[in-house]
Amino acid sequence: MEHEWRNPPAVQWCQYLLDSYAHWLRRELIERSGTPLEQAQRLFHSPFVVASHGTEADPVLNYGNQTALALWEMNWRQFTQTPSRLTAEPPNREERARMLEQAKTQGYIADYRGIRISSSGKRFLVEQATIWTIQKPDGATIGQGAAFSAWKFLE
Repeated sequence: MEHEWRNPPAVQWCQYLLDSYAHWLRRELIERSGTPLEQAQRLFHSPFVVASHGTEADPVLNYGNQTALALWEMNWRQFTQTPSRLTAEPPNREERARMLEQAKTQGYIADYRGIRISSSGKRFLVEQATIWTIQKPDGATIGQGAAFSAWKFLE
């Protein structure tokens, strides 16, 4: 069982991720009762995908809940060492980069649709995804998050 989501830095990241989602979308991603650790547990075990990356020049994934890890067929360690661009096939990366830039400019976008690929090469269409900018309380941008509950495998 993967418990890396329990580490204090991951729990803190979940708070930034959840606070930023609420800031931009004016609603909560999950029920926010309980301690930060309880919220991190609820987020990790949510039935929808939640993933995020940092602000590196070539952003690396830094969070994936259980649903995201299963969909991309990776464990926590593999997932959090993967450049996020590799979640899309080369022909789809330019469009993905445009979408991320648009989300950065606007704070968030809703209703994103795009094709992604798992670590074993399974292609899937993501629909109605929300992408948002993750910020610290002082407004400093520290990453981007994505959440979606609709996807279908292709071929």
